[in-house]
This record gives sequence, structure tokens and C-alpha cells, in this order.
Amino acid sequence: MFAHSEHVMRAHTCPCLVIPMSKSPQFIVHTSNPLNGEPPLATLRGNFITPRELFYVRNHSPVPDIDPQTFRLIVNGMVERELELSLDTLLNDLPKRTVMSTLQCAGNRRNQLIAYAPIPGEVAWGAGAIGNAFWSGVPLKEILNVAGVKVGAQYVAFMGADEVIRHDENVGFGGSIPLDKASSPEVLLAYEMDGKPLEPVHGFPLRVIAPGYIGARSVKWLAQITVQAFPSKNYFQAHAYQLFSPQTTAETADWNAGLQLGELVVNCVITSPRAGTQVSRDVQVEGYAISGGGRKIARVDVSSDGGETWTTANITQGDQQWAWTFWQIRLQLKAGETEIVTRAFDSASNTQPEDVRHIWNFKGYMNNAWHRVNVNVKQ
Repeated sequence: MFAHSEHVMRAHTCPCLVIPMSKSPQFIVHTSNPLNGEPPLATLRGNFITPRELFYVRNHSPVPDIDPQTFRLIVNGMVERELELSLDTLLNDLPKRTVMSTLQCAGNRRNQLIAYAPIPGEVAWGAGAIGNAFWSGVPLKEILNVAGVKVGAQYVAFMGADEVIRHDENVGFGGSIPLDKASSPEVLLAYEMDGKPLEPVHGFPLRVIAPGYIGARSVKWLAQITVQAFPSKNYFQAHAYQLFSPQTTAETADWNAGLQLGELVVNCVITSPRAGTQVSRDVQVEGYAISGGGRKIARVDVSSDGGETWTTANITQGDQQWAWTFWQIRLQLKAGETEIVTRAFDSASNTQPEDVRHIWNFKGYMNNAWHRVNVNVKQ
């Protein structure tokens, strides 16, 4: 059933591949090459399972052109048996599992950090770089069981087939997760999204789904799995996706001292009403909330007086690990300019910082400050 491999295979990529844009006309395209985009918030909040045409796209390179017939997944490193798995083997000879999981880009809500201080060279994501789907595929632990993990292994690293050029070098796109997470039943090598084969832009033919972690760890176009004693040394784990203090700049950063991003933090967003709109005194406020590590959202608070007093919102949908929560509340507002603020608490009592200035960082990652929306309330 399984073939052994003595070398690393990389899928052919075509930087000039035309990407089929199966996205809604409302889809907000931040960059077209590579494609990066998100849906409008009000549209996103309309479906607990995000339609494909609205699911955000985060790419660091053109979409690779992969032949499913010649595709092989390499499994190597600290394993008893190196493997070379065809797509047919993955689809037909190994167990299949479906997991509902919300993916969120580490740069979600970056635009609010940019409003506080410039963040040059990064995509100005709104709060729509998030989406929820049913993912189906082989549990990663099944692959690890077949390969046999050697004593001393601590991490499972992934490499995609995409060609990513940084500093005139093809660094590829990779990342890793701890072995105990990789061995958990929710981590998949997914080949289906909502019951249909992955589209190329979402990782066809195979991608990692690491629920509860930043989207960058759910590596797309998966080509290689390496079991090892240390985290991935790929550019996008060891360098790019790191968190620094507000005082640090790109020029002063010690890249060996940054915090490598992993689990998502608790976050909460108002999707309606939209900022800058006019609303009645009696207004319904809606949004989403999410946390990482399998923690659920326990409470969502909403304030219309700058956080002096809070009202608890109703959680309307979502009470499971790995997926977001939808919430809503009806408020009675005073006439004039009003700021609506929200925060969430997860099942471990984690909550959010009050202000973006406390968590601003020059890469614009992990903004989970209180979400604020200014509206004009009718007389």
C-alpha cells in the first residue's frame, strides 16, 4: 500500500497559472498576484459555514499547478519508515474524518493596527480574514502511526509545493506544530472542503488543517511532512510569523527573540452595524468570536459607553471546539455619535486587551484588542 522514499519530491509549480476566481463579486481583493482577499463583514456573518465564494484567501505565491496523478506526499525525518503516498492511497486506503474548523489569518484585523501606526509591506486585512468550513481528510495521526515516530521527536513540520521567493531565494512555504498537537484527532490532511474536492486556491490536492492554530500552520498544497526534534526552520515559521513588542521595529528586531505564533488568541468582532453608518436608537448588534486551543467562547460583552458598563450578548450559534461563535444583542443607544465596543471571554477565562496600542507590532499580527465601531445614532 505504501512506497518508501529515499528523496524529497516537490510538485511542479507554474508561476503564470491563471487562477479561477470562483469568488463573490463582493469579495475584497487586496492583492491579485498573489491572490489575497476577504469578504465584507456583513456578508461573512450571514453563514455559519462560510460559502466557498466568500472564504478568505491568503497566499504568499502563485497557486502551484499540481497533477493529482503524479502527486506524492513525502513523509520523512525521525520516522521508522519513510513514506511516499499517492493521492489515491490517501483517498482510498486510509481512514477519513470530517472536522468543522474555523481558519483565521494571523493578520486578521491588521487595518486597525495600521490606523494606529503604519505597517508597511503587509496586507491591510480587515476583520474578514476568517472562515468556517467542514474539512475532510486523513487524520495526521494515522500517517504518523504508519510511519512510526522515533523517540526524541517533538515537532511535525510541513512544506507546501508553492515557490515563494524571499531575498532572491525560493524559501517555499512551511511551518510546524508540536507532536502532541499533530497526534490529536482533529488535525487533518484535508482533501475536501464542505464535501467537495479542494479548489486550487484553497490547497488542492492536499492541505493541513490544524484547528485552533493560526491559518499559516494549515499549510496548503502539502508536499512533505518531516518529523523532527525542533520547530520548522522555514522562513515563515522561524522569521516571518513572529510577534514582537510595540517598541520593536524591523530595524531593531532580534529575529531570534521573537515569539513564534501558534495557537489563536481569544477575539471578538462586530460585523453589524458597519462603522460610519447611521442607525436607529434601537439597534441590533451582531458579530463573531473565536478562541484557540480548543477553548470555547464563554461570554461576549458589548458596551456603548466606552467600556464603563457592559451588557452580555446572546450566543446564537456555535458551542463546539475549533469553530467560531455567532452572537447578537439589541441595544438602546443615545442619539448622536456613538462607539460600540465588544470583548469576549473564553472557557479558560482569557479575554482581550483594551487598546491596540498595547499590542501593536510592526508585522501587524494577532490584533485582538476590543473591537470598536463608531456609528451615528438618529435623533
